[in-house]
Amino acid sequence: MAKNYKALANNVRSRINPENLIFEKAYRDDIGTVSYSDILVYIRTAMKAVPEEYTKRSKEAGEKVKEHLSKELKRVSYKYQGSVMTNTHIRGASDIDLLVITEKYYQWNGAEVRNILNNFAERSKYNSAQIQLLEKELDYSSYQGDDLQDLRDIRMDGEKVLQSVYSICNTSKPKAIKIHNLNLKRDVDTVIANWYDSSFSIAHGKGENRAVQIYNKVEHSRGPANYPFLSIFRINERSSNTNGRLKRMIRFLKNVKTDSDYEIDLNSFDINAICYDISTSKYHNASFYELVPVIYKQLKSICEDSAHADSLRSVVGTEYIFRYDQNKLKSLRQLLSEVEGIANDLGKEYIYA
Repeated sequence: MAKNYKALANNVRSRINPENLIFEKAYRDDIGTVSYSDILVYIRTAMKAVPEEYTKRSKEAGEKVKEHLSKELKRVSYKYQGSVMTNTHIRGASDIDLLVITEKYYQWNGAEVRNILNNFAERSKYNSAQIQLLEKELDYSSYQGDDLQDLRDIRMDGEKVLQSVYSICNTSKPKAIKIHNLNLKRDVDTVIANWYDSSFSIAHGKGENRAVQIYNKVEHSRGPANYPFLSIFRINERSSNTNGRLKRMIRFLKNVKTDSDYEIDLNSFDINAICYDISTSKYHNASFYELVPVIYKQLKSICEDSAHADSLRSVVGTEYIFRYDQNKLKSLRQLLSEVEGIANDLGKEYIYA
């Protein structure tokens, strides 16, 4: 049975425009170029970005939190992470993640750097400028303070500041302080972290290549290194090089997942990786509805080809998405069935390669 695409398109609109703000003229004109086919309107709508008015409000809420924290916290820097920073969020009222990163010290992989410098085979993989950066890192003096306690102090001081400003402030989460800005109607998650440098980030001049380790208040520990800024950079760059098509595919899958009757256990991290893995040659010149069979073939390949599933990594390349995780593959098959239905319905009306 064909889906009710008119209802599904309305679901998407209500998510991306929950307060019924007037859409920008360009958005209305864009949808207006689609024929009166319900399925085309749905696909186009499911690929659209959240109107800028909403995204600006989420970022403004983050800036308000940053402003309050900056009055009290010293020797920290602030960065944003998450889907809002790639414009692949699908809810107008999306929250935003604010990272508060200590500048007292950073962690780095000394063993990895020394292995490269002392192993001819490894060393030969780097140019002279990169070798100089790796050698320079050896001069870094280990931090003499209590690094975990410093993270805890930032967390506790941050809680005090935000509790004094926001009437809705949840400090029970182990990794984040969640506030709700009543004026802007947005949530902000404040996450405490330290920098982490691998040999990769050091050899590539750090910058967006740096990782962070997030502090867990309950366990009084820091998590594994993750690379949110490199992921943001790569998604933005590739989508720009394909005239926004990568982000359209990501939003489409997120919306399909959200409207599914299945409990699909795939998060933004996973969906980003699935779409980023697709060769740009397969969609570089594709129209919006031609992206649907491209997505379908990608999901089908991962589900049916164990080698593809086992080899698929995160956008940054540091984590496997489906290897050793049958539950996640089950969720992917459920998502595949949803996309297959859309692709089949589309094929009944339009012929595509």
